[in-house]
Formats: sequence, C-alpha cells, structure tokens
Amino acid sequence: MKKIFGFLLTTLSIPAVFAQPSEKGWTSLFDGKTLDGWKKLGKATYQVEDGMLTGITVTNSPNTFLMTEKEYGDFILECDMKMEDTTSNSGVQFRSHINPQGNNGAGRVFGYQLDVDPSARKWTGGLYDEGRREWLYALSLNKNAQSAWKNGQWNHVKIEAIGHHLKTWINGIPCAYVIDTMDATGFIALQVHSINKPEQAGKKIWWKNIRIKTSNLKPEAFGKGIYVYNAIPNSLSDYEKKNGWKLLFDGKTTKGWRSAKNNAFPEKGWEVEDGLLNVLGSDGKESTNGGDIVTLDEYSAFDLSWDFKLTPGANSGVKYFVTLKEDSKGSAIGLEYQLLDDTLHPDAKLGRDGNRTLASLYDLIKAEKTSRFIRQPGNWNTARLVVYPNNHVEHYLNGVKVLEYDRGSQAYRELVALSKYKVWPHFGEAQKGHILLQDHGDAVSFRSIKIRQL
Repeated sequence: MKKIFGFLLTTLSIPAVFAQPSEKGWTSLFDGKTLDGWKKLGKATYQVEDGMLTGITVTNSPNTFLMTEKEYGDFILECDMKMEDTTSNSGVQFRSHINPQGNNGAGRVFGYQLDVDPSARKWTGGLYDEGRREWLYALSLNKNAQSAWKNGQWNHVKIEAIGHHLKTWINGIPCAYVIDTMDATGFIALQVHSINKPEQAGKKIWWKNIRIKTSNLKPEAFGKGIYVYNAIPNSLSDYEKKNGWKLLFDGKTTKGWRSAKNNAFPEKGWEVEDGLLNVLGSDGKESTNGGDIVTLDEYSAFDLSWDFKLTPGANSGVKYFVTLKEDSKGSAIGLEYQLLDDTLHPDAKLGRDGNRTLASLYDLIKAEKTSRFIRQPGNWNTARLVVYPNNHVEHYLNGVKVLEYDRGSQAYRELVALSKYKVWPHFGEAQKGHILLQDHGDAVSFRSIKIRQL
C-alpha cells in the first residue's frame, strides 16, 4: 500500500481466462485478467472473475470508485455492463478528479458520471455531476430513452466526450446531451454506490469489453428533437439549431421583447448586463416599476427552457398563453410557472396545498420536488416548460419533471374554478399567447431563454 492524495490506494489482481481483443483505433482499458492500469478509492471490492471486472457492494462505505491511472480528454468510451441489484445504482465517471480533503480526508471523486439507475425511476444514461452540481441531465428530460436499460441483462454503454459536447447512449439509444465547459480532461472510473441497508451488501456489478478511442474521433448522430442541456449561456449548438431551437434572448439586447402594457420595451426596471436580462427590485411591488415584458411573437405548442437566478426572498414568474385581453391592473394574466424563494417569501405558504411554490403552476398545481433539486437564491436554476400539440403540459426544474396536466381538461377546469382565475372565462385555454417574464418587484436574473415550436 502507498498513500496518495490522502487516501489509501489498493490494487487487486485476480487471474481470468481471457482478455478482450482490441480493434484498430481502440484501446482496451481492461485486459480480462488483472486490474492493471486501475486504482481504487473507497471500501467496496473490485475483482476479476471469468473475464469480467466485478464490483461488490459493502455497507457503511461512501461511494467507491475504480479509477484509471491515466487521464483522458476527448474520447469515445464503450463498455458492457450488468447489475444484480435494482434498488441501488452505479455509474461510469469520466473527466473526473479527486478532492483530497473530501470524505474527512479520505478523498472524494468529483466530475461527470453516466448514471446507471435500474430502479423504477429509469434514469440510466442520464448525466450526473458527482460531488459537485448533482444532476445535469436527469433522464426524465428524454423519456423516450428511459426504457433503454434492461435489468438483469448485459447492456451496451457508450459515452462520447468531444470538446464541450457530452453524449450518452444505452444499447444504441441516445440518452443525454450536455454542453458544458467545466472539465476538459480527467480519469475514467467505475462506481460501486454506497449502500445503507444490510440486504444490499454483497451485490455485484459487472463490466466487460471496456475500450476507448482518443484519435480520429467523429461525433455520432444523435437522433432528432432531443432536449439539450447547454450550460454555455445564451448559445445554441448546431444540433439545437437544426432541431428548431431559437434564442428568445441574445444576451446583448432586448430584441424580441416589449412591455405587456405597450409596444415599447420598458424604459426603466429592466436591464441587460453581462449577458443577463435582469428585472430590478422595487420593494416587492408588483408591476409598478418596469412592469412585465412579453415576447413579440405568440406560441401554441412549444418547448421552452431558461436559466434563472433569484435573490433572497424573491418572487417572479414565467407566464404562458398570455393574451393581454384581460386588461388587469397588476401583472398580466396567464398560466404561470412560479419563480419563488420558498424559504423566505410568504407566498409559499399561501394558496392551496403548496400550489404557489417554486415551479408550481401558480395557484393551481403544486410542483412535487425534493430540496436536493433546488439551487438556493444566488445560484442558477434551469427551468423547462413543454406544451404539446395535444395540450399536455409539463414543468421541469433542474432536469426533473415536477408536474404535468392537460390544459382544458375537466380536471384542469375544476382546479381553475377553485383558484383566483375563476373570474376569467376559459382561463388558460387560448389557442396561442405570448411568453411573459414577470416584474413582481424583486430582483431576478434570466439567461439562456430558448424555445422550439412543436
């Protein structure tokens, strides 16, 4: 044993019966016989059995990783993988690193992870930022890929990391697409997740045919119409442009927006600065400073995404199907994706059953979310709102779907009848409407506002 970066490094070596053959341009990372080229961080066990690299769970251990000794930048990685337990999870780290002070000095891995989640949630193939930002691309963002992983069977896993573009496939089905600038290089690692139930101990995860290609890389086509999490502010990739995405905010001007009260953009209360569209605070007074702004265009069926950053105690919202026909005194009327500091703003305790909290359909449907998926005021959150041609609507927060409903359905109309909106006939049922950013008197920042018409 030797001490490296404050953690104990152990390497197991168990003979096996065969090694994986390599193809031209590809390098095998596992010879089928030993763990040469790998090192371990954590208490779980890794061994070679019957030509397979096997991880075995251990109770009372943090996440354990078998890491490559070499680091990689741009690459295509493939492997085959199978799990015994469907109540835990695993993953493949890439462009990852170690924080030597993490886990009380034992070291903690951080970086990108293709998540393997065989539970009923079915997020295998999603991208997670281990030890840092958590979910970048929960697979609820691409529901057509949620059945790609087959429990109890060998599954083919593929990761493509070329420049800022990170893509994943499970059994040939495109899963996650992330554009990010956080890490350009790092090690690859195989995870055995921590467990806290004795009955989960001793469960096995198998890998084989682990290979990598680092030169002459050609990006693989990624299907059509799949949502991209693009962490580069106010930008669209060629893939997004080809699939119909357009920016509603260019990061420099207010082009495409106007006041909800007239045809000009507000002369005060809003500013564009450092790539951000900011509504300025005015002591929490609704629509008394600059007032709401709306898109020049109207939309019917669409996929809308934006980043937002709240200040402590802030209240705002993004409204849709705004017709401007109600002639309301305060904020314009429309269906609202609520933006709120649930901890400090009193509105979180009003309404019914939490239906005025962050990401809720304001005053109608509560967003079902857990605290770990909320980035507190001062941090950026990503929202997504999808309205399908059949009037099915979905709200997402940081990649996780938090509510869905059918606009115009009987259930929807019953909710409207119990809400503040009951005074407006056929509320929220217009065929098309503007997108609105609300001035509720609190400072809120927006960026990366993009839309695709469906």
